[in-house]
Amino acid sequence: MGAVLAPGKRTVSACLRMTGRAAASNFSSYHQILNRARWDTHAVARRLLIMIIDRLVPEGPVVIGMDDTIERRWGRKITARGIYRDPVRSSHGHFVKASGLRWLSFMVLTPVPWAGVVKALPVLTLLAPSERSDRQRGRRHKLLTDWARQGARQLCRWLPDRDIIFVGDSSFAVHELAHAITNRATLISRLRLDANLFAPPPQRTARSVGRPAVKGAPLPKFVHLGVRNLPVVERPFGVPHRIIKEIRLP
Repeated sequence: MGAVLAPGKRTVSACLRMTGRAAASNFSSYHQILNRARWDTHAVARRLLIMIIDRLVPEGPVVIGMDDTIERRWGRKITARGIYRDPVRSSHGHFVKASGLRWLSFMVLTPVPWAGVVKALPVLTLLAPSERSDRQRGRRHKLLTDWARQGARQLCRWLPDRDIIFVGDSSFAVHELAHAITNRATLISRLRLDANLFAPPPQRTARSVGRPAVKGAPLPKFVHLGVRNLPVVERPFGVPHRIIKEIRLP
């Protein structure tokens, strides 16, 4: 929990200071666990997830946030890096590129008793190599949503007896991800007002010919229904829910 308590950058030295080991003579040993020790990342992620769930979320649904971040790294041996859109410095009219490694993080959203706020505690982080890197290595390129589907199903296997809610931005609003976890978890994401909506595919009969349909009749879009703001209900931990946006019909 030292990383949760440490303000600013979550460095190893900051974690040691917050846990009372600022004067430890063997402080370099804690740094070597990251650059010299050999350990299984999946095993560490599973133990970290179980520890956080047991201590901070012993009951109720487990809310897990998904988000990608870019680590700006350069060098000959950094082969998985690519060029992506910088979400911080870019805007609707200004596009800024960033070169680095793209990581996908799964974070348990839970209230921390001594902090009084909801914290996002990373439990599983996956590297999403660039398309150029996969092409040079002869590997099939995986999209960010492919890594999200793989990570979400892995977390569902680690928590077989708990209700899980995955929360992400509009990047994760895809059918493949939703269908992969529909029988095990819930996915909450943003939906565009001009998104194409379709009814479920019709049931096949003995007279049906051709390939099975994957979608039904088109449905009206939200923008055509006059919806300006979708209803979003915010339910912070420990306080009654409140509506932060409302539907405005013409």
